[in-house]
Order: sequence, then C-alpha cells, then structure tokens
Amino acid sequence: MNAEALPGVGLLGRVELPGVAESVGAARRYVRCVLEGSGGRDTCDAELVVSELVANAVRHSASGRPGGTVAIAVADRGDTVWIAVTDEGSPTGPPLVPAEPDEDAEGGRGLWLVHRVALSWGCHEDEAGRVVWCRLARG
Repeated sequence: MNAEALPGVGLLGRVELPGVAESVGAARRYVRCVLEGSGGRDTCDAELVVSELVANAVRHSASGRPGGTVAIAVADRGDTVWIAVTDEGSPTGPPLVPAEPDEDAEGGRGLWLVHRVALSWGCHEDEAGRVVWCRLARG
C-alpha cells in the first residue's frame, strides 16, 4: 500500500533512510518538518509513532543489515494523517501487539504504543517489503 494508491490521500512527503539506529531521530525530525510545513500544529503523536516503527524496522527486519534502508511516507487525509514505514521484510511473521507490555523489559512497547495512539494501524507485505502504517488524528 502506498499513499498514491489510496483515494483521498495527498502525499506530503517520502524519505528513504539508512537502516541504522540513528535514523530513528532523522525520521522523527523529517515527520515533524513535513507536518509543520503542511499546517500541522501538534506533531508529538506522529513523532512517537514514526520513532517506534523505524526502531522496529531497524531492529527486526532485513533493513538493519549493512546497506539496508527504511522508507517513511506521510500523507494527508484531511482530518487524519497517514504514516507508513516500509522495511526490507523479515522471515518472521507479521508484528504482534502484546496485550500489556512487560514492565521490566527494556523493549517491546513499540507496537503497543502505536496501537494506543493511532486511530487505526496495520501491516502487509508488498514488493518493497513489509509496510506498517497508521492513521492519526491531525494535530
């Protein structure tokens, strides 16, 4: 699924970043700039979501290998914002959301946070890899 294929969606921007941990901050800054440039006021939820999705892509997919990449797309649907992170896929099944994260664990909260913050979210495989997307209320 890409922004161009969705009716009523206006692509605000797309960027491809290296599949490294430092790209999490770059993705956050990119989303903030794109949304502020399109009249968005509160970008906190979008920055949180993209941080978690890019961190997961780098940590759990082939994007984290040397030379791997992660793509971020941001689109406008009027009263909502659509964000998609495409990684290079992995041999494991689709990402799952824990019912409750382990309070003692150092990780494992990413998709749980996305699930709590987003109006809707999902994932699928396509020719580019695994796409994890979400819709957020426009700030």
